[in-house]
Amino acid sequence: MASGGGYGDASQKIDYVFKVVLIGDSAVGKSQILARFARNEFSLDSKATIGVEFQTRTLVIQHKSVKAQIWDTAGQERYRAVTSAYYRGAVGALLVYDITKRQTFDHIPRWLEELRAHADKNIVIMLIGNKTDLEDQRAVPTEDAKEFAQKEGLFFLETSAMEARNVEDAFFTVLTEIFNIVNKKNLAAGDDQANGNSASLTGKKILVPGPAQVIPEKKACCRS
Repeated sequence: MASGGGYGDASQKIDYVFKVVLIGDSAVGKSQILARFARNEFSLDSKATIGVEFQTRTLVIQHKSVKAQIWDTAGQERYRAVTSAYYRGAVGALLVYDITKRQTFDHIPRWLEELRAHADKNIVIMLIGNKTDLEDQRAVPTEDAKEFAQKEGLFFLETSAMEARNVEDAFFTVLTEIFNIVNKKNLAAGDDQANGNSASLTGKKILVPGPAQVIPEKKACCRS
């Protein structure tokens, strides 16, 4: 179970830091999703992300303090050179498309292939259909995305950064799943050490769930 603190308690003891990356085509709303989650903000005048930015928010999961370090980078092809460093150390990913632009959904398999090529094989991935506030312009049926997510073993939610719909649930689902996997690995390592064996730290298949719960801290940026 996850619960929220305030946005930015500098004195809080941190038990875990989880790096989560946002990927997908340009203009699907990645930066707005990040702003909504990290600062509960939304701007209609959002500019394209240049280079890389990350922000943080701290939450409590099962009585442990978890700092989520969320990375956002531009979706344009000319910034693809950042990929290996961008993915390094990531334990979660939000794979975002715009429900009003079919092309952004059609590019998801390419983004997923790149993510799996660069990231840890046990990374927790959430497929996000953003901009549900524009339902009258929908070009990607929910069922198409659900079917893809189930086929690829991904979590799936549709969100609206503008209306703050399901953004918290998306991040909390991913972070809680990461926490559970880390805890299982730690338990396995402890059991194996007690038995004189080296730990086998394998992940597990991720299936499509319903919504999750809640997270919080402030921002730290690095731009190029």
